[in-house]
Amino acid sequence: MNKSFSQIDKIGWHFDNTYAKLSNKMLTKIKPVPVKKPKVILFNHNLSKELGLDFSNIEDNDMSSIFSGNSLPKKAECIAQAYAGHQFGHFTILGDGRAIIIGEHLSKDNKRFDIQFKGSGKTPYSRNGDGRAALGPMLREYIISEAMHKLKIPTTRSLAVVKTGEEVIRDNVLPGAILTRVAESHIRVGTFQYASVSENQENLKNIFDYTINRHYSNIKDSKNAAVDLLKVVMEKQIKLICDWMRVGFIHGVMNTDNMTLSGETIDYGPCAFMDIYDPETVFSSIDVNGRYAYFNQPGIAKWNLARFAESIIPLINDNKDKAIDIATEIINSFGKMYKKIFLEMMRKKLGLLGENDNDEKLINNLLSIMYKHKADYTNTFCSLMNKYTKKNNMFDSKEFVDWYNRWEKRSLENNNSPEKSLKIMRSVNPLVIPRNHIVEKALESAIKNDLNPLNDFLKVLNKPYDEEPTNKDYQIPAPLGEKKYQTFCGT
Repeated sequence: MNKSFSQIDKIGWHFDNTYAKLSNKMLTKIKPVPVKKPKVILFNHNLSKELGLDFSNIEDNDMSSIFSGNSLPKKAECIAQAYAGHQFGHFTILGDGRAIIIGEHLSKDNKRFDIQFKGSGKTPYSRNGDGRAALGPMLREYIISEAMHKLKIPTTRSLAVVKTGEEVIRDNVLPGAILTRVAESHIRVGTFQYASVSENQENLKNIFDYTINRHYSNIKDSKNAAVDLLKVVMEKQIKLICDWMRVGFIHGVMNTDNMTLSGETIDYGPCAFMDIYDPETVFSSIDVNGRYAYFNQPGIAKWNLARFAESIIPLINDNKDKAIDIATEIINSFGKMYKKIFLEMMRKKLGLLGENDNDEKLINNLLSIMYKHKADYTNTFCSLMNKYTKKNNMFDSKEFVDWYNRWEKRSLENNNSPEKSLKIMRSVNPLVIPRNHIVEKALESAIKNDLNPLNDFLKVLNKPYDEEPTNKDYQIPAPLGEKKYQTFCGT
């Protein structure tokens, strides 16, 4: 045993825990609740190397003990964060109800990452929850978060999934699991909301200073750091949402506690990817009114950012009315900035160089034709790149042929060429995405202890822009006529 733990000390953990030094009002120091029989079933070797960690000499039992929280690394300082959030528009005091950050790890290039266990037991913020997680949702987060990373979309990542050897009760009895999540930080809009309503207003200034120091030190000495923080967070969120729209990703639960200040996608509960193009697509079983539908995501991002702006009003200007005017002007610039970045993104999807006054019309025409013909979103762009052979009847319609001729003509403007155009398209249009029916089949097999479909799927998702012989089976949409696909929160 001593030899084993001597090896554990050589893994390369380098903890430097700064968030834990904040006020106890913003967090609770608490360790993970031990589990009976942990077993690692997924481990991200690539991410481990990026973090500068070496588990090559660690035995399976010790790996399982580490990633279940049964054995904590030296200098781990476990905390559950407090935060608030507008959940489906309603303000609530929240916190990490089933997650514990064991510490902040510094990689070899001095990048700081939160290492968090999700499903690690009750905390003071659990309310009526059991603090645990089921295997299926944790595997889903692993699949989708790693796919998002390979799709070049800012995201939290997944290092490991451990079966706990215990059961959790949801609608059914399910196998329990713990996910190890890696994030630039877990500071959210909801963190600032919590601080702004706390009894001690120093909490707001402290979390503000902390966020600047951790993520945006370049604006630390600016004339008005609060204004600059709002601007930079808004720009990051706009770019993130445009990336979601680019690949047909629907988050499903865009509450303010799920919007990070770092600009990473976080929380992969009821998320899913759109097959047939329909801007009103909703998958989440709890989103009955479509608040977080595909086409609503930009508007919700703006709404969430307005809540962030409200929380930092005292830091923008001592004069409240003036601070509100400043914040309002910034938030009102969202639409113009989003449109600019969205059009830039869509031009790349169509391989267009430069700008043309008719680009927006060209883009909207295509989307309208896709919607009318129930075309697959991802495969339409694959077909335009000649990377998908099974074509929708849309391609034979007169309106599409007319559009195609206009697109071809436009694509040759600004010294472009078919070769350049295709290269641009290939850089942003994935050939494969985590299609919902394939995700579900992989999860079903994994829960039955067959990890082969899941591991095969992960290999394909590892190169979403590359043409591989194995891609074709993963490009096929779910058969038409199946009942509406739904996702669930998993809590």
